Amino acid sequence: MIFDDTYYMQRALLQAKIAFELGEIPVGAVLVSNNQIIAQAHNQTEKLQDVSAHAEILCLTSGSNYLNSKYLNQCTLYVTLEPCVMCAGALAWAQLGTLVYAAPDTARGFSRLGKGNILHKRTKVVKDVLAQESTDLLHSFFKKLRK
Repeated sequence: MIFDDTYYMQRALLQAKIAFELGEIPVGAVLVSNNQIIAQAHNQTEKLQDVSAHAEILCLTSGSNYLNSKYLNQCTLYVTLEPCVMCAGALAWAQLGTLVYAAPDTARGFSRLGKGNILHKRTKVVKDVLAQESTDLLHSFFKKLRK
C-alpha cells in the first residue's frame, strides 16, 4: 500500500463522512507522524456544544497528547476543508510541519486574509488533494440541511 497524500486524505474523508452522518458539518482530519496516523477527528461542535471543536483542533490535542509535545513540527495534518483562522492560529502555535487540505473555504478559510500567512513560517502547505470529493460532501450536507 502506498502511503501518500491521497491515501491520508481518503482517511480524513472517512472522518468527514462520520461527521455528516452525525449531523455535523462534514470536515475530517488526520494527523500523521512517520507515516503513521497518530490522531483522527471530525467536527464535533454540535455534539460538544463547543464552537472550537473543529476537526483540526481535536486532532492537534490528541496528537500532542500522543507525542507528549505541544510542537508538531514533524507532523502532517490532512484536513478536508481549508482551516479557518482559529484553526490556522492553533496550527501556527503547534509549529505544524505540513498542512494538506482538500477544498478551499472561500467564506472562512485562513487564506482569505491575503498574502500574510498566519501559519508558522516553516509550515509547508499542499492544497486541492481530493478537493472535489470534499466539496461534493459539503454540498450534499448543506443541501440536505436546507430541505
